[in-house]
Amino acid sequence: MPPYSLDNRLVIGIASSALFDLEESDAVFRRDGEEVYRTYQREHLDEPLRPGVAFPFIRRILSLNDLAPEGDPLVEVIILSRNDPDTGLRVMRSIRTHRLPISRAVFMQGRAPYRFMPALNMSLFLSADEDDVREAVASGLPAGRVLGSAVADDPDDPELRIAFDFDGVLADDASERVFRQDGLEGFRAHEALNVTTPHDAGPLRDFLREINTLQRREEERRRADASYAIRVRVSIVTARNAPAHERAVLSLNNWGVTVNDAFFLGGVDKSAIMDGLKPHIFFDDQESHLEGTSRTTPSVHIPFGVVNQEGVERAEQGRQ
Repeated sequence: MPPYSLDNRLVIGIASSALFDLEESDAVFRRDGEEVYRTYQREHLDEPLRPGVAFPFIRRILSLNDLAPEGDPLVEVIILSRNDPDTGLRVMRSIRTHRLPISRAVFMQGRAPYRFMPALNMSLFLSADEDDVREAVASGLPAGRVLGSAVADDPDDPELRIAFDFDGVLADDASERVFRQDGLEGFRAHEALNVTTPHDAGPLRDFLREINTLQRREEERRRADASYAIRVRVSIVTARNAPAHERAVLSLNNWGVTVNDAFFLGGVDKSAIMDGLKPHIFFDDQESHLEGTSRTTPSVHIPFGVVNQEGVERAEQGRQ
């Protein structure tokens, strides 16, 4: 029998800390240590973990496998966990209880599992562990840290709404560096001068490309079945506004990717937009933006680029 191939699939790695609410378990680990934590997980083995920040996103994106023949899924989700296999049993039983079609997992006791992302063809890794995510992004891997707590999920809503910031997420941080150095007017002049030059890709550009592949499969289904309702909707929510919006749109065209909606806010608070848009996940590179959105929206910090380098440097200086 040939090996199971992860090629030509959207593969997402997710830590148990992003998929489930582990606040109680983590409190036991921090307060009482590993052995007590291990005993606690055994004693609660048949008590399902509650959904976490990324649960609605994962549930919906896995539901899109009904667009493909059975046994040949478009989407694979694989657990990447710092737990050992023993304590990971509760995670896998919780997955079964919640009826998530996730069967593959990597458990590495106390070690960062993101190193296996390339081997598993992953386009995204989600975790609540800040160090793991920062190290993954520093290694050039597409990773994000989930923020906030789980929000209410409507099981009768079939849509999957995904929102992205632009600079530092879909695009690199070159323009952000200009803004930091030359201010708003310098940034606008730079974008006008380079309007026809596409941005280099950021950490999640290829993930958006994979989402577009799912959207094309939906369009194929709709052409075959006029009653089929499109489920995936993608938005950009960015602090850019006119005229800097033009380079962003032309970059998307050059990359061969598309979005359904674009919000060019020019500094307007993004959390107000999220309240209306209600995405199931929102990716941004600036924690200051996510402080507001994470109260009501599943939010993911992408620690990429100059904004986050400055934050790390400030934190290190504060510890000295």
